[in-house]
Amino acid sequence: MNKERRAGVGPIFFLIVILLLIALWIGTMDFRSYSFTRGDLETAVEKGEIESVIIEQTKESDGGKIQVVTTTGATRTLNVTDVKAMESYLRANGLDPVVGEVPQDNWFLTYMLPPLIILCICAFFFVMFMNAQSEAAGGSKMMNFGKSRARMAKDTKTTLKDVAGLKEEKDDLEEIIKFLKDPTAFTKVGARIPKGVLLEGPPGTGKTLLAKAIAGEAGVPFYSISGSDFVEMFVGVGASRVRDLFEEAKASKPCIVFIDEIDAVARRRGTGMGGGHDEREQTLNQLLVEMDGFGENSGIIVLAATNRVDILDPAILRPGRFDRKIMVGRPDVGGREEILNVHAKNKPLGDDVDLKKIAQTTAGFTGADLENLLNEAAILAAKEDRAFIKDEDITKAFLKVGIGTEKKSKIVSDKEKKITAYHESGHAILFHVLPDMDPVYTISIIPTGVSAAGYTMPLPEKDDMFHTKGQMKQHIMVSLGGRIAEELIFDDITTGASSDIQKATRVAREMVTRYGMSNLGVINYDSDGDEVFIGRDLAQTRPYSERIAGEIDMEVKSIIDECYAKAKEIITEHMDILHASSELLLEKERVTREEFEALFENRGKKDDIIVESI
Repeated sequence: MNKERRAGVGPIFFLIVILLLIALWIGTMDFRSYSFTRGDLETAVEKGEIESVIIEQTKESDGGKIQVVTTTGATRTLNVTDVKAMESYLRANGLDPVVGEVPQDNWFLTYMLPPLIILCICAFFFVMFMNAQSEAAGGSKMMNFGKSRARMAKDTKTTLKDVAGLKEEKDDLEEIIKFLKDPTAFTKVGARIPKGVLLEGPPGTGKTLLAKAIAGEAGVPFYSISGSDFVEMFVGVGASRVRDLFEEAKASKPCIVFIDEIDAVARRRGTGMGGGHDEREQTLNQLLVEMDGFGENSGIIVLAATNRVDILDPAILRPGRFDRKIMVGRPDVGGREEILNVHAKNKPLGDDVDLKKIAQTTAGFTGADLENLLNEAAILAAKEDRAFIKDEDITKAFLKVGIGTEKKSKIVSDKEKKITAYHESGHAILFHVLPDMDPVYTISIIPTGVSAAGYTMPLPEKDDMFHTKGQMKQHIMVSLGGRIAEELIFDDITTGASSDIQKATRVAREMVTRYGMSNLGVINYDSDGDEVFIGRDLAQTRPYSERIAGEIDMEVKSIIDECYAKAKEIITEHMDILHASSELLLEKERVTREEFEALFENRGKKDDIIVESI
């Protein structure tokens, strides 16, 4: 008997058991209580089958009811029209009836509850049996705890045409697609196709979409699962799921197995609380065995995605497992335009919407960010009952995505508004004057969060691959601009610059410890490479002495002090712009790039201040 037929026997077997139990219950039930007559009573009295009698008379009449218990223990109830006559009859026949209240017969508890209990017990065992027999192969895996949670898609409609902005990445994967379509072209020349491909990059850059496109392009089954789906609280479940996943994949080869967020299961071993017996580590060990246990060119390609490649176990990154690593980074301006065109296909755009311009002004956006931008713009258009998206919707969505929703209803005092206006104007002046900073896009004193009283949003105009020492110092100066403006105008300071100070300190510390941009020399003092997770918290060590730690702190302070002094000098020289910008903000609450730059033009001529080399 094959597995499918064996699996079908289970439901029939349990159905027969349930029917037998119900028949047995019906056979044992005594329904005579409802058909007991005066003749039945007299017959039972003559035969001496009555054990006891209870008589209850109705208050409004001579009638009532009696309850008799037979010598066999059965209970019978009978309605009578003359209670007195019935009592005399019973006493004449040697019985001593008790006058009182006849107990109520609970029909539900007596006749319905027992079969319901039987049905519930049968249903429980039926569900357990069906889980064990699911897919006609899991009889030994009770409740399917050890079965793979992977979802298989045989006809993936996504192709490489649906992936925009990743030209080089798609080129790197062309041979994977060719191998899945025609493996003999590789085997005849002795080539070994990579067993695993690791897609690494920031969140939202299209790693999962790229994996789906490969499967769709090759026309092979696509198994997808998240790394966190392997690990459960039960010991051994993760390893069992890994084995089951690859057994399924081998039955469908050629195919693709895609593990999303693989860092959830493939983190560096030896850093968990359980040591070598940690459930996650056992799951990783099984994954390593399965990946290395394939035969040559077996037809199974393992794709994995992560944005934390630095925490993966070295064993999974070696050749023979993940042979190839492909960086899926943020798209450049051309890639962003392609992505916008893809996401705008089903969105009616107005004549004033220029996707190329949007691509130029969204430096640093990922594919997911761009999709979200257009979606937010579409929502804004729908809220205004328009059938198309305007450029104004894109602008509002840009602010909402980049900054957050403005809380216009929040009550802010005039004093706080004035402080915020000068604070944001201080940032904006430095953005405008410093040569390597992006121009100001919007300045606002409308609150956007719990502690954000306003914002100054720059407009990135280019994609920077790296930052110079001068640029990093200018970033610090811009961060300190709001605090400086408060000090110059109010001769006092507020807590509003806390996040600015945090950003400035982080950049300065990175300059010293990571990039060698200080008097401490070209040495890396960054400790991010130490033990990860539990180890980082419990056993972190610094790769330098206490003396060096003190010198690092002094270097960080020196950079901050230098940037603060130069930023203060620039804002002091532009005090008229500071006042004008603040007054404009207090009047309009939000100032655009054109309005802000007009303040410098109205000055007569934009200052030709030579910013000292920073």
